[in-house]
Amino acid sequence: MAFTLYSLLQAALLIVNAIAVLHEERFLRHVGWGSDQGIGGFGEEPGIKAQITNLIRSVRTVMRVPLIAVNSITIVLLLLFG
Repeated sequence: MAFTLYSLLQAALLIVNAIAVLHEERFLRHVGWGSDQGIGGFGEEPGIKAQITNLIRSVRTVMRVPLIAVNSITIVLLLLFG
């Protein structure tokens, strides 16, 4: 398999899919990254854990419907062109 732009986009799609299926109570809370873990004080910069949990939460919120469409297109392309 050659390293192409399509394979790079497919890898990025797999990573976004992996982020989208992470469940907060089942996985993230057991690792210590639950929603109540990253509460900071007023005016403080959020730590890296809080930023990553916000990124995971926003990917799950925003990318839910577009991921269905992009995954469907990817499946059709793989079926047509192998």
